[in-house]
Amino acid sequence: MNNIKVDIDVNSGFCFGVVYAIDMAEEILEEHDHLYCLGDIVHNDAEVQRLEKKGLKIIDHEFLRTLKNERVLIRAHGEPPATYKLALENNLELIDASCPVVLKLQNRIKKAHDRDERIYIYGKHGHAEVLGLLGQTKNEATVFMDLNELDISKMPNEISLYSQTTKSMDSFYKISKDLKEAGLEVNENDTICRQVSNRDKELRHFAGRYDKIIFVSGTKSSNGKVLFKVCKDRNPNTYFISDPKELDLSWFESDDTVGICGATSTPMWLMEEVKAKILKMNINNVA
Repeated sequence: MNNIKVDIDVNSGFCFGVVYAIDMAEEILEEHDHLYCLGDIVHNDAEVQRLEKKGLKIIDHEFLRTLKNERVLIRAHGEPPATYKLALENNLELIDASCPVVLKLQNRIKKAHDRDERIYIYGKHGHAEVLGLLGQTKNEATVFMDLNELDISKMPNEISLYSQTTKSMDSFYKISKDLKEAGLEVNENDTICRQVSNRDKELRHFAGRYDKIIFVSGTKSSNGKVLFKVCKDRNPNTYFISDPKELDLSWFESDDTVGICGATSTPMWLMEEVKAKILKMNINNVA
């Protein structure tokens, strides 16, 4: 395998919300030996393990209920009001690293709920961000991933439609169009993060420029699954990995051009390791 050219997509890597949360965690861990984090700080095992070595302790809501007099980081996905109430009861200091885009969306949904609007949220059931959004409505909003989940004949005539910030913009507007064509009055609220949604177009262009694409992402990342499909649709020779160890020499041929890209939860340092491993495979083969 000779003369392989490897490039990393400069637009891949953490979105600003994740950068903000990780920077905040690292800053606190420089002064303290540990910091609790409610849920994975990012949906990438390699990055979580790196931070755990610095003292980050990942906990769930069940453990949170037993915790008192500690610092707890709220990750970029945000949390429902119940978490903040519990923190007051247990004397917990919340380090709120909720993404500003998510906080803005939470506020809009709360105000809409206070106006007694019928709220529908296009998003993934059980996703941390969606649970935070539901909490703004006292869990009264309807969450759906696909129109097939809804019985349109039983829906109110007028609804307010929102979206999880990382969903596809095209899918959101298609859903809104279909609901309107079914006779509903839809108050559209495009709450999709442009830094995430623009990745679709950027990745389609990037994936078309190379013989092979290595898509790097954690298996828990919803955004990663969506963006991997974008690359795979554009370039069938796209391979999903979470760790450089998963690279397979048989994927590559002499003179290949290889593009490396990833999800909004994929650290740049991990993509750099993948690049180094591919180039090392090349050197070993030549030797």
